[in-house]
Amino acid sequence: MIRATTRSVYDWFEARLGLEKTLGPSLTHAVPQSAKWWYVFGSMTMLLFMVQVMTGICLSMVYVPSADEAYASLEYLTYDQQMGWFLRSLHVWGSHLMIAMMSIHMLQVFLFGAYKFPRELTWIVGVLLFVCTLGMGFTGQVLRWDQDAYWGMGVGMAMAGRVPVIGPEIVHLVLGGPIIGGESLSRFFALHVFIIPGTLIALLGVHLLLVVKCGINERPTPGVLVDKATYRETYDREVHRRGMPFFPNAAGRDMIACGLTLTVLFVCAMMFGPAGPNGRPDPMLIDTAPRPDFWFQSIFAVLALLPPYMETFLILGFPLLAGAVLILLPFLSGDGEKHWKRRPMAVLFVSVLLVSLGSLTWLAYQSPWSPVMDAWSALPTPAQYVKGRSPLALQGAIVVQNKQCRNCHALDGQGGRRGPALDGVASRLNSDQIIRQVIQGGGNMPAYGQHLTPAETTAVTAFLMTLHDQWEHEPATGRRTPRD
Repeated sequence: MIRATTRSVYDWFEARLGLEKTLGPSLTHAVPQSAKWWYVFGSMTMLLFMVQVMTGICLSMVYVPSADEAYASLEYLTYDQQMGWFLRSLHVWGSHLMIAMMSIHMLQVFLFGAYKFPRELTWIVGVLLFVCTLGMGFTGQVLRWDQDAYWGMGVGMAMAGRVPVIGPEIVHLVLGGPIIGGESLSRFFALHVFIIPGTLIALLGVHLLLVVKCGINERPTPGVLVDKATYRETYDREVHRRGMPFFPNAAGRDMIACGLTLTVLFVCAMMFGPAGPNGRPDPMLIDTAPRPDFWFQSIFAVLALLPPYMETFLILGFPLLAGAVLILLPFLSGDGEKHWKRRPMAVLFVSVLLVSLGSLTWLAYQSPWSPVMDAWSALPTPAQYVKGRSPLALQGAIVVQNKQCRNCHALDGQGGRRGPALDGVASRLNSDQIIRQVIQGGGNMPAYGQHLTPAETTAVTAFLMTLHDQWEHEPATGRRTPRD
């Protein structure tokens, strides 16, 4: 009885929707026998996107996209709303895993030569999907609306403002004005919730259609070349002879991989919790060290390390160059060898890319160029640096502490690392050079001539001139004694 009722309901819907005719060919189309576990990352990425959509809908029911109320709504979600912290955790870690799986999928496609004929358009749509995924990650961080979000928005718009001719218009469109104001968060909310997801859904539909129409790339074999004149005929013949139906054979592996992905996502969400918010956004608060999310740490490191005159090229030129190379890749190398063992330049490129991104990300987390904003108040001047000093040198030590020099300069290994350590500064610079550096600045150091009186400058110089490598001048006798 139940079975007959179920069948009649199914037949009723089938007569009106024609699902078997519409979806049947897509589910049962043949795929290469070699399409196994290396081919599951695309399905894992799509699953994570679905999780992002579902958790995002739930969060948007509570989140208030207002500059005045966003932070409070996030705190309510995290601490008061039942299971709100878990929803936020799923959304945050889903974003991280989605970018990770998308990156792995693109690298796998590149190394397997799946961008070659006849899948050029499939690759191009995939590149656009990757860009939109990064856009989702960036706008999602802004919606956390804490110090990192506020300054991240500021940095992003400063980069957009450098676009020739239309830069100010882009900033005005995104922010709702020339500066971050009341409309800015609402517009980022619209980007994150409507515009970018809508674009992703449209591109994903085109991408899946192209996968069905052009077929899944076969596992490359060394020595088997792509010939545009014969590839389609050979592919169709081999898939028909040795292929397997996508469902349930290939789909079964995708389901297992997706189950493992959900398990990892739930474990990360429960163990590590959501990200932020970390302090209300306050443009007047300088005691902050904003950071982007993991996936943008390498950009953070490059911007900090490169000299200023190269910033514009990095911000504008490099993305355009990288995008052009990725888009033109299937047309520049659309045939020939696919297997990675026969494409050493492709392997070298991926290796250099991973090492570079890994190194830059590590440097970003080490942050040797970042100040320690509370060093001047939290770290006392070590006793050995003031013992036996003259009154003028002691006054200089007080000025160094009160003027927050320790935020950027370390003493005895403690303090900021944006500038060089002050230990041994008298061995590197004479008194005139120290005075000129303090007053005029140089390198990463701003000029302090307008912030110090002549007496304070003299006192600071007297103190710094007592700091020598390994040995210090004893103020009273001028003799050198080992540092205590």
